[in-house]
Amino acid sequence: MAELEAILEQKLIDQLCSEDSQWTYRPDIKTEDDIWKNFKYILEQNNKAKLNDIPLSESEFAKIKNDLSHASFYDAGKWLVGENGKVYVHVQRGNETLHLIVMNNEHIAGGSSVYEVINQYQAFKDEENIGSRNRRFDVTLLINGIPMIHIELKNKEHAYLDGYRQIKKYIAEGKFRGIFSNVQMFVVSNAVDTKYFSAARDTELSKTFLTGWLDEKNEPVGDYLQFAQDVLRIPQAHEMVTKYTVLDNEKRKLLILRPYQIHAIEAMRTASKSGKSGFIWHTTGSGKTMTSYKATRNLLMDIPSIEKTVFLIDRKDLDLQTKGAFQSYADNDTIEVDDTEDVGSLVKKLADGNRQMIVTTRQKMQVMINKRLQEGTRAYNKIRSLKVAFVVDECHRAVTPQTKRDIERFFSNSIWFGFTGTPIFEENKYDQMGDLAQTTEELYGPCLHSYTIKEAIHDRAVLGFNVENLGPKDLKADDADTYYHSEGHMRNVLEIILNKSAVKLGVQNGRGESFEAMLTVDSIASAQRYYDMIMKIKNGEDELKIDEEIVRTLPDFPKIAITYSISENDESSKENQDAMTRMLKYYNDMFGTKYKLEAIESYNRNLNERLARKEKRYLDRSQQIDLVIVVDRLLTGFDAPCLSTLFIDRTPMSPQGLIQAFSRTNRLFNEKKRYGQIVTFRTPKEYKKCINDALVLYSKGGFGKAIAEDWDTVLENFNRSLKTIRTFAPTPADAINLSKKQMTTFVKLFRDLDHDYAHLKSFSNYDPSMMDDFGFSQEDYEDYAAEYKNIVELLKEDPVDNSDEPVVITDDYELVAYDKFKIDFEYIVELLQGFVEMLDSEDVEFDETKFEQKISEFREMADELGKDNPGLSSIFMQVLDEIEKDKKKFVGSDVSEIINKMRCSAIDNELEKFAKKWFINYEDVKYEAYNYKDGELANANKLRESVDYSAYKEATENALPKFKFNRELVREFKEELMPIIIHYIAR
Repeated sequence: MAELEAILEQKLIDQLCSEDSQWTYRPDIKTEDDIWKNFKYILEQNNKAKLNDIPLSESEFAKIKNDLSHASFYDAGKWLVGENGKVYVHVQRGNETLHLIVMNNEHIAGGSSVYEVINQYQAFKDEENIGSRNRRFDVTLLINGIPMIHIELKNKEHAYLDGYRQIKKYIAEGKFRGIFSNVQMFVVSNAVDTKYFSAARDTELSKTFLTGWLDEKNEPVGDYLQFAQDVLRIPQAHEMVTKYTVLDNEKRKLLILRPYQIHAIEAMRTASKSGKSGFIWHTTGSGKTMTSYKATRNLLMDIPSIEKTVFLIDRKDLDLQTKGAFQSYADNDTIEVDDTEDVGSLVKKLADGNRQMIVTTRQKMQVMINKRLQEGTRAYNKIRSLKVAFVVDECHRAVTPQTKRDIERFFSNSIWFGFTGTPIFEENKYDQMGDLAQTTEELYGPCLHSYTIKEAIHDRAVLGFNVENLGPKDLKADDADTYYHSEGHMRNVLEIILNKSAVKLGVQNGRGESFEAMLTVDSIASAQRYYDMIMKIKNGEDELKIDEEIVRTLPDFPKIAITYSISENDESSKENQDAMTRMLKYYNDMFGTKYKLEAIESYNRNLNERLARKEKRYLDRSQQIDLVIVVDRLLTGFDAPCLSTLFIDRTPMSPQGLIQAFSRTNRLFNEKKRYGQIVTFRTPKEYKKCINDALVLYSKGGFGKAIAEDWDTVLENFNRSLKTIRTFAPTPADAINLSKKQMTTFVKLFRDLDHDYAHLKSFSNYDPSMMDDFGFSQEDYEDYAAEYKNIVELLKEDPVDNSDEPVVITDDYELVAYDKFKIDFEYIVELLQGFVEMLDSEDVEFDETKFEQKISEFREMADELGKDNPGLSSIFMQVLDEIEKDKKKFVGSDVSEIINKMRCSAIDNELEKFAKKWFINYEDVKYEAYNYKDGELANANKLRESVDYSAYKEATENALPKFKFNRELVREFKEELMPIIIHYIAR
């Protein structure tokens, strides 16, 4: 039998309070009042001198309580950054302002830091939040009296995701407010599987981003006590919420590094202490920019001998996303991103005597060394003698071997750390140029930490790949160039892209939820020809027509854009400029923008942002792109999680070029995106070999196994899954007659079938008629799915008793082979939030006609939602009415919070009506409503006993006799009250 949660909780507390871990158990802290008193005591003890031993007055502490009660976890994170690592509150005492230190993040595991553990904290209902109710938290870790890490435990009979859902529900109910708004990290576990994630608004949480711990060798750590030993002891736990958090100002989100990022930073710290250089090999898409930012920042904090840390990048990267990402992280830090063209500012910063981090370009550094600094001058001598740590992102693209040698000779007292997702090995080394380095190790030193594409896919830090190599197999070399540039070939390519890639592009997901693709070609001229042909197809001027099913779902498909450097080819620069002017007009007409050729960089920046979809306004279909055509731009260093597919119509690139390009597609996005999709259109045999060689090389540095699946493999997997499930249930109707033990097997087998069927449908080769050979159809799939759902519900209510290890059946697996898109609550909330933000946007012209059109589209979505959930649909309609009446009122507001309050109010109205009708205490009705499960009340007898039957009888004509009254009370609760409010309580 699985251990009780109370026993798991006690074992965790014992582990945390062991001598190694340094936490102190505080069984006396159970309520909000207790936690504030404890915080006040610690604050006064740490500030005795400033307070002159006079305790804080009631009014002074009320002000502090208000300062610590943040509007969001992100706002709390900004405050907890502090000033040079010190976090303050400020109170006015007489004519003096007292700056009281709350936490000193330089005093980790010592100094003024106090580490305490509490459990079974009682989070009482919030009287202002109508739908609120009392809750109990499992385990919370306090640093200097402030809740910073919260843990929810489940026993082995439950999935750890039950803990995740519980936290999400508590956030929605407003339990993490007041002093608990300072929580930065959540942990959930069912004893054998443990995950952590950063604090966020309930609508922003996604189980896709739950992270398991890995040890230094990238081996998983699932056991909750081992996790506590590795991650939650001091100093590690304190570092997790200070040194290893990042505040993304652009997304207004708190981010916590993944384990491999942390191990890399620690490896760099260890190397730098002994003056050694090296490189970090973290696969593309695994968050190198964030890792390198924190690494550069932490080197300065951790190694006193380092006077400056310099993050060195190529100017092109600074112009694209790295600058934006760094600026977004640095906005809440003491870092200034140096992105001016003024080399003088770089000289000034290097010579100013301050310990600081500088972000600059390789080009500016070269100008400073070669032209600006004069040998023998004070600035020259001071800068040259600096102890500098250089951190180089995309270390091969940013700095050539010769450039590194030049800079290193000038900064003779420097150490170097290179970051790359595609190291250069012996197998793909640079051509020999004198005695210059040919591999990454020769250039930077040993690999300090690796996290390969194979490990990242295994850990679900990035997605795996689907690869299709299409095109003629036996084309003669002499005919290849003519054929590949012919209209016939281009039309074949576009037939695949526009008509055979609907699943790849998530067209079935519906408006706003589809993915994006990139088409890369061999020249600007080819890019322009493809662009023009697609426009003809869109306008019905070509023999190729877009499939009616796709047009029915997305009437404006495909929405396209193009990007290239207008100075790439001097001979045809005028022609390229004229073409781009025409293409900018289409873009401007499509999105209401005003970009011109003279400001092409502004267009490129906007296109990047639109493709990335990180701002909520780009969640709206009207603001999205389906396909971007490129030559080389965006194939490296570009992050767009919603980009699912790369189409390649050019000769194979180098191994590192292929992996870099492929990695545009396999970023995590949502649960509907399962793979990075790659389709090549030339020399399929050559491409297959090049791709396999590249994947093997970058899976383990020359050793390992290719990790992309092809059509034949996926078809074979589907066939096997179908045959296997039919041995258990030859038809869907047979599934319900299985024994309970067989049903648990059926659940697993159907999930395998669902996965393999969806995988198969994502290939261009797939056609529904192929299923005739298997005696299978989409209808058969949906019939199996219906029985699957019934069985999951049955097993959840009545699980199989499997002695020591119960079989956990959860409903968290999301079926992926459905063809229909379902509008859900969180999708509309996010979409509506983006719409509200767009109302205040400067870049988009928003006239009244477009405004009414968008409101109308939202009403259609609310109607669709109403088929499953009329209550929430009604709330959305009310919000839309309010937005129509007064747009300005909603600018800057949190739509999720507004809707949650309305949900709670709707629940409260129904509960009050019921309580009034049946003469019951409102709180008793509320308790039963929130604890109602599987058609049964938590305590029907208690509900009946709380009735004031005498008052009912006196006030009601034709009052029911007591025995009928009790029966009717319970019936109406179950059959009339709960069906109304259940959708408001649980989404």
